[in-house]
Amino acid sequence: FDTLSCAGNAVVKTPNLDRLAHEGVRFSHACVTTAICGVSRASMLTGQWMSRHGNQAMDAFKTPWAETFPGLLRDNGYFVGHVGKWHNGKFPADKYDFGIAYSGTHWMKQKDGTQIHVTAKNEQDAFSFLQQRPTDKPFCLTVAFFATHAEDENPKQFLPQPESMTLYEGVTVPIPKTATDEAFRKLPPFIANEKNESRVRWHWRFDTPKKFQEMMKNYYRLASEVDATCGRLLEELKKQGVLDNTLVIFTGDNGYFHAEHGLADKWYPHEESIRVPLIIRDPRMPKSAIGATNDDFALNVDVAPTILKAARIKAPATMQGSDLSSLYLTPGAHTWRKEFLYEHAQHRSKDFIPASEALVRKDWKYFFWPDFGLEQIFQVSVDPFEENDLAGDSAQVERLAEMRKRMAELKVQAK
Repeated sequence: FDTLSCAGNAVVKTPNLDRLAHEGVRFSHACVTTAICGVSRASMLTGQWMSRHGNQAMDAFKTPWAETFPGLLRDNGYFVGHVGKWHNGKFPADKYDFGIAYSGTHWMKQKDGTQIHVTAKNEQDAFSFLQQRPTDKPFCLTVAFFATHAEDENPKQFLPQPESMTLYEGVTVPIPKTATDEAFRKLPPFIANEKNESRVRWHWRFDTPKKFQEMMKNYYRLASEVDATCGRLLEELKKQGVLDNTLVIFTGDNGYFHAEHGLADKWYPHEESIRVPLIIRDPRMPKSAIGATNDDFALNVDVAPTILKAARIKAPATMQGSDLSSLYLTPGAHTWRKEFLYEHAQHRSKDFIPASEALVRKDWKYFFWPDFGLEQIFQVSVDPFEENDLAGDSAQVERLAEMRKRMAELKVQAK
C-alpha cells in the first residue's frame, strides 16, 4: 500500500500514479477481504466476500458470470477486455470481446522465439485493445499486471527490464522497524517457525542485509515499470479524446510483507498484508474532491459496484460491496463502514499457510486462527505494527468478547 511516492515512500518513484492521485482521490485505508491474488480478484469481479463467491484456493468462483461486473457491462453494450493475470480457474475467453490471460513469470517467450517482459506485454496488449476497440461503443478494460508479484520459482524473485537497472543505484532502502528476530518470535508459534511458508519466502528474499537491498530495489524497479505503463495508457486515452470521460481505477489484489515481522508474501491479517493502493480518477468528481486523500475503509469488494454505478447499471443483490463514488461525489451524505471482516482459508496444510480471520477496525483489530483456536487483539491506534497481543489482558475481557461476537455476526452476513 505504501509502494507509491504519493503515499510517502521516500525511495520508489511513481510519477504517473502520483499524477493520477493528484487528478483523483487516493484511498489511504484501502484493504482486501482476502490477501491472496486469485481469491481477491474474484472478490473484485463479483463484489463478494470469499464466503459467498466460493473461490478459496485461486480456483473458479461459483458466482454466475452474469452477476460479475464484466458480465453485466457486456450484457449492457460495453466492449469488454482483460489482459494479464487471471488466477480464477480457466480463463473464460468467450466471455470477453478481447481477452488474453498470462502470469507467473517476468520474462515470456514469444512466437518468434524472442522474449518480452510481462509488463511490456501487459502494455502491448492493452494498447491493442484501446486501438482496436469499436469507437461507437463504451468500453471497459482490466489491465491485470503480474508485476510486482515475485516469480516464485526463480531464485532472483524480482526480474526487472534491463533499462530499469540503473534506478535506485546508490540508494539504501530503509529496513522495516519489525524486520527483526524479536518481532518474528512475538508471532504465534505456528507462524514463528521455519516451516511456515511466509518464513520460507523470507529466507528466499530477505534473510541477509545484502539480499534485502537487492530484492527491494528490484521490486521497486518493477513498480516503476508498472507506473510507466500506466502513464502511457493514460496518455493514449488522452490522445483518443476519452480520458475525461473514463473512470480509471488503480489498485492491488493483496499487500506484501517486506520482511516485517520476519516474513514475506501476504495471507495473514496484519496491516502490511491486507492494505493495498487504491486511486480513482473519476470525471464526475467535483473540484473540491480532486487531489484529496480519503481514509475510509475501501475494500476490493467495492470495485464492482463502483464500476456498475458509474455505468448506470444496477448492481445485483448478490454484491456485498458499496459504491465508492459516494465518498467523493456526496461526502458525508452516507453512513460508511467502520469495520470489516477479513477471511483467508487454509492452504495445503495448517503448517504451510494456516487459515486466518479478523475483525478490522481503525483502533482495534481482532485475529482468530481457526486451525489452532487462538485469539489475539491489538490496539492498532497505539500499536500500529501489531506487536503487543492483549488477548490475555484482564482489562480487555469485555472488548475481546464484544469483538468475538461482532466477527461472528459479520461471518454470517458474508455468506
